[in-house]
Amino acid sequence: MSLEKILSISGKPGLYKMTKQTRSGFLAASLIDQKKISVSARHNVSLLTEIAIYTLTQEVPLREVFQKIAAKEGSKQTISHKVPKIELEEFCFGIVPDYDEQRVYPSDIKKVVQWYNLLIKNGFTDFSEPDQEKDKQEPQAPTSDKKQNPSSTKKTVSKQVQKPPAKATKKVVTQHKKTTTAKKK
Repeated sequence: MSLEKILSISGKPGLYKMTKQTRSGFLAASLIDQKKISVSARHNVSLLTEIAIYTLTQEVPLREVFQKIAAKEGSKQTISHKVPKIELEEFCFGIVPDYDEQRVYPSDIKKVVQWYNLLIKNGFTDFSEPDQEKDKQEPQAPTSDKKQNPSSTKKTVSKQVQKPPAKATKKVVTQHKKTTTAKKK
C-alpha cells in the first residue's frame, strides 16, 4: 500500500484512507477503527504526501521523515506519542537533526510519531515514492520525421487576442472626458 490515498482530516483523530469518490466529496475509512465517514468540501483535508517538516534549510516531505524513522526502527513501531515533550524533541533531532524548532511544535512531532505508528500497525511499511509508475503512465510524445508547418503555428498565435486591462480602459475614458470638457470652455 502507498501513501497516495492516506489523509488527515482536521478535527478528526488519526488517519483515513480514501476509499470511494461521491458526488459531493468522498468516503474515507479510519485507520484506527475502520469506520467509514463521508468527507465533503467543508472538511479541511491534507494528503500525507503533501505534508512536510520545516528544517533550517528546506522542507522535508513527510514521506522522507517516515523513511528515516523506519530505517532507524527497522520498520517497526517507535516511541509512543504520549511521552514527554523533551523526549519527542530528542527523537525528532535523531531523525531530522536540522528541524526548525521555531516552526515545528511538539504537537507536530506528536502527530508524526502517532501517524507513523498507526501506518506501521496497518501494514504500511514502504514509504518510498512511486515515481517509476508515474513515468510509465505518462504518454510519450510521438516522434516523426515530418517537419511542422510553421504557418500553422503562426495562425494559432495570431488568433490569441489580449484584452487591455480594465484600469487602462478606464484611464482612456476619463482622459477623453477631460478633453471634451476642456473644449467646451
